[in-house]
Order: sequence, then structure tokens, then C-alpha cells
Amino acid sequence: MTSPRIDHEPQTHQHGHSHSHGPAAPVSKHLRKVIAAVLFPFAAAVLVGLVALWPGGAPPHERTGVGFDRQTQQGKVVNIDKVDCKEVNAARTPVDGDTTPPSEGGQGLCKKARIEVTTGHDKGRTFVEIIQPDTPRQLRDGQGVVVAYAPDAPRDLQYSVTDVNRKFPMALLAGIFALVVVAVGRMRGVMALVALAVSFAVLTLFILPAILQGSNPLLVAVVGASAIMLIALYMCHGLTARTSVAVIGTLISLLLIGLLGSLFIGWASLTGNTDDNTGLIHGLYPHIDMSGLLLAGVIIGSLGVLDDVTVTQTSAVWELHQANPTLGVRGLYRAGIRIGRDHIASVVNTLVLAYAGAALPLLLLFSVAQSSVGTVANSELVAEEIVRTLVGSIGLVASVPVTTVLAALVVSADRTGLGAEAGASAPVRTGRGRRRRTRP
Repeated sequence: MTSPRIDHEPQTHQHGHSHSHGPAAPVSKHLRKVIAAVLFPFAAAVLVGLVALWPGGAPPHERTGVGFDRQTQQGKVVNIDKVDCKEVNAARTPVDGDTTPPSEGGQGLCKKARIEVTTGHDKGRTFVEIIQPDTPRQLRDGQGVVVAYAPDAPRDLQYSVTDVNRKFPMALLAGIFALVVVAVGRMRGVMALVALAVSFAVLTLFILPAILQGSNPLLVAVVGASAIMLIALYMCHGLTARTSVAVIGTLISLLLIGLLGSLFIGWASLTGNTDDNTGLIHGLYPHIDMSGLLLAGVIIGSLGVLDDVTVTQTSAVWELHQANPTLGVRGLYRAGIRIGRDHIASVVNTLVLAYAGAALPLLLLFSVAQSSVGTVANSELVAEEIVRTLVGSIGLVASVPVTTVLAALVVSADRTGLGAEAGASAPVRTGRGRRRRTRP
């Protein structure tokens, strides 16, 4: 009677040790049913929302010829000649089609660029663009450019250079990014790229057209962000209980961000109409709720960072449990939250620096004007970003304890199931072990 128990103990230890080096063991059927009972209605609601709000494309409108709402074609710089600015009346045809008075009285050498239109019904047509010496964007021979087309303008002023063509360097950089992701992440990297493509498709085919069609921006953002979350997380990390816990933690955090964002955007009287682009959108589609659009942007912008935090915390708790199956809910939570605190400290600092870097020109303007910190923060343009950053950061910080406790509860509740599986398989393994020991 003593011998089987002695043989059984080492085998049980070996069985438990093997889990720490392999993939996570599947949870019990009972826990799978509990998780499914939570996620299936949520996934069904997201699917219903997608069907009900599906826009079927962006609504048509007549182009205004202002900003991004212009007809554009591709062009190429055929040749560039240097001329005296006085000979060309020291004026040029700028981006918007009107003439801009020269600096310094038109003195110095200007560039006279001949541009050829390479796409559209006027393919092959050429026009002249005068470039002053103090213009920030200087053209060169053979350079690809984007030209704006104004059909109602006089023929000589219908085309003007609006930007340079950056498609090749951008495509090359995207290709390098994809290669690095696949080289390091291998199959996980491939799935991450596929999930990225799906997320972009949801954004361009559903979220943006649905908002333009007049649907509630907040509702569209919630449905779209939830669809992106479900597709991306399960596609990258598999249909597992670990991923499901991360999904639930992300969902709870998104709800918190939505509530806080709705409260403080209304309380701070943020209109969401703070620059030329939002003003153009409001002018073209006055039915769009701009403050709701701002809140939708907060939710979508927070989703990417939330995914990272919730998946990391869930994986950490799972690995802690596999390394030490005797840890209970409290022990797992304490160990997991220590990891989460390090994550919080780095991510919050990243969010603040990311905003400061993006808003650096604006902050420089306030610095030149010698405005106080209170004045800068009170301006709607800056206050909008502060609210966006702080609301997202609160949801991000809250996701750490929420996800950690959920993961600890799920893993700890499954301990009996894992033990039962180990116990059921132990006698067979022990028997094989005893037979191997009796061999001379």
C-alpha cells in the first residue's frame, strides 16, 4: 500500500511541472460554459449592431474644393528653371489656387517648374508652378506630386501642386514593418498583420461611413470597436479561456472610458470642432454630432493600448498559476498586480509623451505667446486632448486590476478541474513508471 503512494507523488509533480513549459491547459467544461454565457450574448449584440448600422457606403456629396475635399490627380515635375522673381511678377499659384504676394518684394531667384498631369482625363497636360525661394516645399526634377484640380477656375489656373507623392517611401516602410513583424512573431506576426487589415477594414467600411450616414457616433464606435476587439484578440491569441478573460477585461474598461468620456466632454463643454478639418466635416455634414465624434475617437483610440494591457495581464496570471498551481486567488492577484504596476507606470508616461510630441508645434505657439499653463490647458484645442488622454489613461489603469482579478478567479476556480484531470491520468502513468523501474 505504501509503494504506490510513493510512486504517485513524483509522477504528480512531473505532470504539474510539464504545464509550466507548454501551452496552457484547457479549462474545465463548467468554466467554458460560464465564459460562453457572458461572451456569446455580447458577440451576438455586436453582430446585430453591425447589421443594423451597416451603412452601405459613404453618402455622395458635391465637392467644395476646400482642404481635403478637392479633386486631385497625380503629376510629375518635368523640368525646373531658375528665373528672377521680378520676371514672374513675384507671385505664384499656391495650393489653394489664389495668388500669394511675395516676400521681400519679390527679390531673388524663383523656380519655374513645369508639371505634367499623369492621371485623369487631362493626362499629359502641363502647367507651370512658380516656387519662391522661401517656400518650405521645394520641388526637384522628376519628382512625383499631387495636383489639385479646380474645374470652375480659368484654364490656366485649374491645376496647382498641393503636395508631393510619398506613396513609394510609405509603401516601402510598411513592407519593412511587415517583414520585421513576421520575422520576429512568425505565425503570430502573420495573424497580427491579418488582424490589422481586418481592423482597418472595419474602420473604413463600417465606422466612418456609418457616422457620415448620420448614425450616432458613440453607438457606431462601441459596435465597431467591439467587433475589432473580438476579431483581433481571438485571431491573434486563439479561442481560449485566456483570451476570453482579456476580452471581458477590455470590454469593462471600454465601458468605463465611455462613461467618463461622456461625462467630462459634456461637463467641459467640448464641441469637438476645434480645427479646419473638423470645421470642414461639420460644414459638409451638419447633422453629425461633433462632441459624439470626439467621444468615439476616445474609445477607438484607447482600444489598441487596452488590448496590450489586458492580454499581458491575463498571460501573466496564467503563467504564474502554471509555475505555482498552489497559489490561490489572493496570491495570484498580488503577484499579477505587481507586474501590472510596472506596466501602468510605463504606459501612462508613454501616453503623455505621445501627446506632447504630437502637439509640440501647438505648445511652441503657446510658449511664444508666453501663455500660462492654466491658459493653455483651458483652450478647447488643448483641453480636448487633455480630456482624451486622461479618460483613456483612467480606463487603462483600471483595466489592470479588473483583468488581473478576473484572470485569478478563472484560473483558481479551475484548479479542481486540473487536479481531477491530473489525478485521472496519474495511475496510468504511475503504472508505466513502476514497470520501467522494475527492469534490471
